[in-house]
Amino acid sequence: MSEHTQTVLNALRKAPQFATVETVDSITRLGGLTNLVHRVEMGDTSVIVRIAGDGTDAYIDRSIEAHNAEAAARAGVSPQVIFAEPESGLMISETVPDIETMTPDLFASRAGSPARAGAALAKLHTSGEAFQFRFELFAMIEDYLKILSTKDVNLPDGYDEVVAAAAPIKQVLEAGDITLAPCHCDPLCENFLDDGTRMWIVDWEYSGMNDPLWDVGDLSVEAGMNAAQDAVLMTAYFGRTPTAAETGRMVIYKAMCDLLWTLWGLIQHADGNTAEDFWAYSTARFDRCKSLMQDPAFQSHIDAVRAC
Repeated sequence: MSEHTQTVLNALRKAPQFATVETVDSITRLGGLTNLVHRVEMGDTSVIVRIAGDGTDAYIDRSIEAHNAEAAARAGVSPQVIFAEPESGLMISETVPDIETMTPDLFASRAGSPARAGAALAKLHTSGEAFQFRFELFAMIEDYLKILSTKDVNLPDGYDEVVAAAAPIKQVLEAGDITLAPCHCDPLCENFLDDGTRMWIVDWEYSGMNDPLWDVGDLSVEAGMNAAQDAVLMTAYFGRTPTAAETGRMVIYKAMCDLLWTLWGLIQHADGNTAEDFWAYSTARFDRCKSLMQDPAFQSHIDAVRAC
């Protein structure tokens, strides 16, 4: 049993259908950088119990998360939500059987996984579901900076210069005729569950209506995909070879997601989150962002988007 056994049992019993549960077969701690996540086995029933981490209500709206998680389940890409308590951040959902929780190494070695991920994202984005919340990249950067201004933490050297260099990119993206879609917005590898036939997507904390190519670019970054993997991902996503402008948007978002998650990581660092070395996480993402934006090919992607 987990060291959090009693906490998990108390949370489980908040769901009406589990209110009288006295004992369970097993409680297994799963991954999670900011929350307590456990799989609970009870006879023929298996559920995931997610307990929100301390302080996460400062930047996550749990009511929106619950709405979007249920919409994603209707879209056929996410497990069914059994119970949600937005005021506490508790969520209980069905377990997907016989899956591998993806990692960068598995995306590189597990045959067909980039294509299955691309197909899953396309299924979500074309589902017709309407997510609550509009994921606005540059507004979120401003919001995270405001949160950080209240905390005792420094920004990596050169951050202001990189944010300034991103300003023209904002104008190029906003000038495009982009149809917003329901997006995950935080496609860490570990949020993809692969059963070898289809890819499931979980964890809708940051989800909202967004340019769908944000999800594709962000997943490429998180999985450390190379050019060949990117080509498979994008071809599976579109069902065809992408245009130069589509590829350009995806590459731009690879840089912008690192810019955004640098700040998110600094918030975790300032909050004393010990799940990871968030200072190292933030500086590594920031350095990768700078490297991509300083690549001579980056301007050609911006030009392709501007020309469409």
